[in-house]
Amino acid sequence: MADFYQTGVVTTLHRLTPNSIERLEADLEKFSRNKPIGLVLPALYSEFETLAMQRIVPELRKVRYLQRIVVVLAKATQEQFDRARSFFQDFYTPVTVIWVDSDRTQALFRMLEERGLPAGADGKGRSCWLAYGYLLAMRDCGMIALHDCDIVSYDRQLLARLCYAIAHPHLPFDFCKGYYARVTDRMHGRVTRLFMTPLIRALDGMAPGTPFLHYLDSFRYALAGEFAMDIDLARVNRIPADWGLEVGVLAEVFRNCAVARTCQVDLTDNYEHKHQVLSTDDPSKGLARMTADIAKSLFSTLAAEGLMFSADHFRSLEVRYVRMAQDTIARYYADAMLNGLKFDRHAEEMAVAVFAKSLRSAAAEFIEDPRGLPLIPNWNRVLAAIPEFFDLLRDAVEKDSRLAPVRAV
Repeated sequence: MADFYQTGVVTTLHRLTPNSIERLEADLEKFSRNKPIGLVLPALYSEFETLAMQRIVPELRKVRYLQRIVVVLAKATQEQFDRARSFFQDFYTPVTVIWVDSDRTQALFRMLEERGLPAGADGKGRSCWLAYGYLLAMRDCGMIALHDCDIVSYDRQLLARLCYAIAHPHLPFDFCKGYYARVTDRMHGRVTRLFMTPLIRALDGMAPGTPFLHYLDSFRYALAGEFAMDIDLARVNRIPADWGLEVGVLAEVFRNCAVARTCQVDLTDNYEHKHQVLSTDDPSKGLARMTADIAKSLFSTLAAEGLMFSADHFRSLEVRYVRMAQDTIARYYADAMLNGLKFDRHAEEMAVAVFAKSLRSAAAEFIEDPRGLPLIPNWNRVLAAIPEFFDLLRDAVEKDSRLAPVRAV
């Protein structure tokens, strides 16, 4: 059962009742007349061959309050692009599939590179950024919602709850972050439980009173991939291209949106998606790489807020992080025992050891280059340099869509 406790500086919207999907969707149909809603789905083609996408598509087919859906498809051949489009035949909502690997889209990325505005490497960050640009170019949405395409337990109530606070005309929010408990017969979400939260609190102990750390620690699932925002934030926010995406998004929202206009919402009782491998032997893959990217994004943001880091600071931080993470394991062990969950304490300790190595690696890279990978420029910057870019993007997407006939799945 949900609690109703408000913690930190970010408003929390709980699941206090078994909300009727019919009520939520009826309200959203009314709200969307004044604030049309665009949905962004960043996807790899491989996800169209999973049970998750086979569940998501039929659920979205029932939705009537969206203005348009934009699927950003990566790692796909032309034949796979055509097949992905066929999933969305006979939808009530217009669906556009943007083919990241097409010659036209790649030409746009090269144009940006030549103008000194690189859109980064292939990844979720670039896909999200491209979809925002397309929705801005279409000029018919007042807000954007985004969720991943690997949610095995997907239910359309998740989307309705995600959109509600931003769409509601009498609520003051411009950005909403989703959260949930990731539990089956055991606890999941190792990066959030054992890395992100202990690291934030270790940093806060070394720099108490830092507003951004207090803000981050207010989110119940800071690394959740689901959020909704007013369309104007999509215009001004920059986006990281690596695994630091979720931290980078929150950092940009912190810069560009009043905290009082930010909220988080409990999306679902059951959230299950694919699990990344820990990658104990290869720091360039899996959760090892993810945690390093998250740490670098966090360090860069805090440096921009005025915090000073040195090699001595990072040595102390690593020791403090490990201590806090180990204390966190003890807390989760007690929680698991009370709830009758499986709990592999050795695996949890191994994860912390891998994350500590990632933290050390991220610190070394940060000292060598404090700025790290540049963020993808915001859309105001792009349009200032290339005023016709929205027209070029729309033209590329429309021409790609006419490449081949769509066959029903």
